[in-house]
Amino acid sequence: MGTRLYLVRHGETIWNHSLRYQGHADVPLNERGILQAEALARRLKNERFAAFYASDLMRATETARIIAQPHGGAVVPVPALREINFGAWEGLTRDEIKARFPEISQQWWTAPYETRLPGGETLREVAARAVGALLEIAARHDGEQVLVVSHGGTIRAAIGSFLRMDLNQYWRLRQDNTALNIIEIFEEGKAILMLFNDCGHLKELDS
Repeated sequence: MGTRLYLVRHGETIWNHSLRYQGHADVPLNERGILQAEALARRLKNERFAAFYASDLMRATETARIIAQPHGGAVVPVPALREINFGAWEGLTRDEIKARFPEISQQWWTAPYETRLPGGETLREVAARAVGALLEIAARHDGEQVLVVSHGGTIRAAIGSFLRMDLNQYWRLRQDNTALNIIEIFEEGKAILMLFNDCGHLKELDS
């Protein structure tokens, strides 16, 4: 048996709601984001987790703490699980980015794997740090279940890497707020994707 990672995207923030790129900006959950995290906590309350990890950005650690609360668990912050560093794009909408950075934005949306964002990262760097962190967590908890809260771009880059996708196509992997993904990781970094972008727990919020 491998290590089963319950990999979760954080809850909604005001910048998610207004479609602004967040990156390393430390934006907290909004009211809906808290409700989303609470709904997922109820869904997972009967699962057994050996540990709880999260990106050290507020929106991820808040989400993880809400999920960990019924288990009495503490959240371990992992900076390598942060969102893509969008540099000069942080706080901007897609239209604002297109207007201010026409050439580099076209390169990023076509070939993000090797394109360096102004003041930020390449997708290659994001994937390397995210996969490295997840493999380290998996090795530490062999045969156990672990909850990990991260970010949309980071999760897509990591899952795409485990599935050996062309990461220039990583945008094809949708990640909604508090989406639940389950990956089982085995020796030598082999992985099986068992659940992807499951948001069934959010139905109660919209009913």
